[in-house]
Amino acid sequence: MNHPVIAHIRLNPHSQDVQRDLRDATQMHRTVMRMVPDHLGESPRHQTGLLYRLDETDTTSTLLVQAAQLDPHRLPTGYGTADIKSLSPMFTALRKGLGVRYRIVVNPAKRERLPTEHKGQRGRIVPLTGPDADQWWNRRATDAGLTLHTLTPTSTEPVRPRTSNAPRMRHSLLRYDGTATVTDPDALRDALLNGIGRAKPYGAGLLSLAPATTA
Repeated sequence: MNHPVIAHIRLNPHSQDVQRDLRDATQMHRTVMRMVPDHLGESPRHQTGLLYRLDETDTTSTLLVQAAQLDPHRLPTGYGTADIKSLSPMFTALRKGLGVRYRIVVNPAKRERLPTEHKGQRGRIVPLTGPDADQWWNRRATDAGLTLHTLTPTSTEPVRPRTSNAPRMRHSLLRYDGTATVTDPDALRDALLNGIGRAKPYGAGLLSLAPATTA
């Protein structure tokens, strides 16, 4: 099985393209999609397994992009400095009982229940916050083959597409960091490849793992 690669792109804060993308989630998605091959059909993000996340500190912004194939030379000139590595070693190392550190940005949400007189209609998607969001992530992590030991939520700026023809949905995003133990390596591989939850085109769903000395 071919495992994906991941690009760590340290963004150039002086780039007008970077400044535009940080303001507009739709433009950011278009930019990262430039890194994958052309002619992938109607669902190119799904075809190549593209996931991405923006990690920001007080001094730097790093864009992580994961896909089957990536070519950072297709990014706008001066966009940032890219380092690409294979994820094969991580996938090979996965085993039951392995302690890991994790990071993920997710869009915790549930579909609103409608009264019985609205049978057959679908309720709106409602964002979750606080303990409800933590429980959502705990359930999703369990389904993904992880038993969580710690979870630290960090609020991030909500994303909303700014182009006139984009959906008017506002995506509330939370970043979770913590430690966990691998319980189901197969389920975890699937989650790593396909992402977790909604809003993947807007920077959610990419799960990152690293070895933990204790879990």
